[in-house]
Amino acid sequence: MTLKYWAAILAVVALPVCAQAQQKAQPAAPPAAPKPTKAAAQKVIAIITADKAKTKLYCDIAALSEQIDAASEKKDEKKVDELAQQAEDMGGKIGPEFVSLMDGLQEMNPDSKEAEEIGTMLEALDKLCAKK
Repeated sequence: MTLKYWAAILAVVALPVCAQAQQKAQPAAPPAAPKPTKAAAQKVIAIITADKAKTKLYCDIAALSEQIDAASEKKDEKKVDELAQQAEDMGGKIGPEFVSLMDGLQEMNPDSKEAEEIGTMLEALDKLCAKK
């Protein structure tokens, strides 16, 4: 999968978080997610590949991101919000490490060397989804 694909997944996972932050209208900015590292990505990959249920959740999130893209192109914001909430819920079930990694990647420059390296590492998970 390409880096654009990962950017779409990150947007799906982070979209509800951004919407909640806007609704709360807190005077102070929320703390930034920790910068993701290759070690954190390796840990998330190990967590997901070691558990078939988490692998399925990951693949379901990837499928939802495609549906979100289609709904977004049709300007169906209600459907986008509904699907994004599903993806967020699934991401939480994978675990806090996954959520933290995705939040951190959302804040990174997608063209940075680190983001590209982590994206390449995450492609191993996409191969698991392709087998199904």
